[in-house]
Amino acid sequence: MRAVSWNVNGLRACVGKGFEESVRQLDADLFALQETKLQEGQIDMELEGYHSFWNYAERKGYSGTAVFAKEEPLDVRYGIGIEEHDHEGRVITLEYPGYYFLTCYTPNSQNELKRLDYRMRWEDDFRAYLKALDEKKPVILCGDLNVAHEEIDLKNPKSNRRNAGFTDEERSKMTQLLGEGFTDTFRHFYPALEGVYSWWSYRFRAREKNAGWRIDYFITSKRLDDRLVDAKIHTQIYGSDHCPVELEVNV
Repeated sequence: MRAVSWNVNGLRACVGKGFEESVRQLDADLFALQETKLQEGQIDMELEGYHSFWNYAERKGYSGTAVFAKEEPLDVRYGIGIEEHDHEGRVITLEYPGYYFLTCYTPNSQNELKRLDYRMRWEDDFRAYLKALDEKKPVILCGDLNVAHEEIDLKNPKSNRRNAGFTDEERSKMTQLLGEGFTDTFRHFYPALEGVYSWWSYRFRAREKNAGWRIDYFITSKRLDDRLVDAKIHTQIYGSDHCPVELEVNV
């Protein structure tokens, strides 16, 4: 099974930059999106051969996730079942016979870390949600998780130490998740590879200079480690300030 995850930073804008061509080129079994920035009815998109599932934020032009799946799932859940977290369209869970597949757009801690306290509550509640699923069957989580876990995961770690996405608090939550039975699949295959990122600021010609961050992930239940085939970051694909990331796994 091949899955792709992409923060499109506004799907309507991304469609105008070759989105559907990229979907055809990548030809994933599951194609997950984050930051669609849509309300229901704002786009008429039918990808041939895929079932589509959408989770919209209540606030217009904000957040939102989607999954396109070649195989129809047994069940679909929107959100994580906690009122505080389920207004921003951040999570979709598809259940298949042998696994759960999730797309997630993790809340950003924002400028001056004004949402860091909320982010910490989210991290604890979302980790509990993942672990509850993992007790039933293996989990494949993808998405923009809004954290560069280690210094190797961004170009300029020293100057970003207290910036959103690279605080000690956010990084420690990722460490905790991985320590409780989950695998960062890209680092599973490429533990020491430097200079490969999935997001670049639109400012200061950051993508041209490859001054980026790796904040888009496939995280899987550790018991799937021997079934992982490959992980990729498609830095050559444009259309957003993020690029698609991919996982191939025998499920």
